[in-house]
Amino acid sequence: MEEREVLLGGVNRVVREGGLVRRPAGPWSATVQRLLAQLRDAGFAGAPRPYGFSGDGGEELVEYLPGGVGHDFAAPEVRSDASLTAAGRLLRGLHDASVGFVRERGDVWQLPPREPAEVICHGDAATYNTVFRNQLPVAFIDFDTAHPGPRLWDAAYTAYRFVPLYAPDEVEHALPLPQARRRLALFADAYGLSRAERARLPVTAAQRLRALVAWMRQQAAAGHPAFSRHVAEGHDRRYLTDAQWIEVTFAAGEG
Repeated sequence: MEEREVLLGGVNRVVREGGLVRRPAGPWSATVQRLLAQLRDAGFAGAPRPYGFSGDGGEELVEYLPGGVGHDFAAPEVRSDASLTAAGRLLRGLHDASVGFVRERGDVWQLPPREPAEVICHGDAATYNTVFRNQLPVAFIDFDTAHPGPRLWDAAYTAYRFVPLYAPDEVEHALPLPQARRRLALFADAYGLSRAERARLPVTAAQRLRALVAWMRQQAAAGHPAFSRHVAEGHDRRYLTDAQWIEVTFAAGEG
């Protein structure tokens, strides 16, 4: 019998059976499967291979990617400069590979597309959705939140999580401002952001967090159990505090 393991997830119950991962299917899953296939066809190895759906259609099947997932924000492999640089390059590779994705009239996305739709954004390319091997990011997982959008929209959230851009009251994980500024520049270098994009990166991160809060609260109001729990635990207030700190600090020229 194949090894079976329930994997840690913030929203869904995900199960690994040998080299296969079973995830609850949503209305967007068929589009995500097409995206994952296109990424592989484009030569991008930093995402799981798609394997369709279970017999009853209730589960999406994808490749299991061995390695560790960066759940622990304090882990050395998550917080190193080498890890940050690798994450920026990995996200750039994902975006470049997604440019060839052919959108169809029937496509469904969990998050709304945003203009300009330069690439297909991952939507949640954070430490907890990153597979690490030898202490470096090698792949992103959980593409449920993928959607068309600007490169910077996606890059800003990854920077928020990997730099990280947390307000000082998040004492366990926040960095001194000079360190946050240095690492933000390091991430921008690794991704290859233009000078104009670098200038907009902090404010875009704040906008991305405010959009996330609005979406979380909408999902919670609709009765989604995971997002209801997140709001009850104060995740939305955490993001708003960080967004305000980013706006005030970087707008004032301190960042």
